[in-house]
Amino acid sequence: KAAECADLPLTWHFIGGLQSNKAAAVAAYSQVVESVDRAKLVGPLDKGAHAGSHSVDCLLQVSLDPPGAAGRAGAAPEELAGLAARVEEAGMLELRGLMAVAPPGEDPRIAFDRLGSVRRDFLADHPRAGWLSAGMSSDLEQAIVAGATHVRVGSAILGSRPRVK
Repeated sequence: KAAECADLPLTWHFIGGLQSNKAAAVAAYSQVVESVDRAKLVGPLDKGAHAGSHSVDCLLQVSLDPPGAAGRAGAAPEELAGLAARVEEAGMLELRGLMAVAPPGEDPRIAFDRLGSVRRDFLADHPRAGWLSAGMSSDLEQAIVAGATHVRVGSAILGSRPRVK
C-alpha cells in the first residue's frame, strides 16, 4: 500500500507486534514504528531506515501487565532506560515516546494510571520524547485523560475484524 500511495503526503505508522526479521522492511517504508519492545529490533530498524533514506520515529512499547502476567507485548518499565539508550545510539532512529495498550479484562483507567507514572519517570530522562500512543477505539477517552497524544481507532472507522475460524 505504501508504494501505491507514494505520491501522497502520508506518514506511515507501523503498529502491532514486529518480528525482528521483518523490522528492516518495515523501517524502509514507515516513518513511525510504534511498537519497539526489545533491543533486538533496533539494529534491523536502523538498517531499514538507512535503506529507505529517512529517519524513523520510534515509540517504545511498554507493558502495562501486572508482573508475572502473560498478556500483551511490551517492555517491562524497568527495561525502558536500556531500550531508549539503544534507540538513541542508532543513527537513523529518533526516540519520540511511549506506546501502551491496556491489558485485556482490566479497567483501562487503572492501566493508564500506571502508564502515567511510567511516563513521568521516562520523561524525566527523555524530555524530548513526549509522544504517547495509548488507547484504541474502546478506551480512547481514558487514554486521552491519561495524556495520550496519539490513539488507534481503526475499528471505530473500519469496523471489527472478522473472526478467523
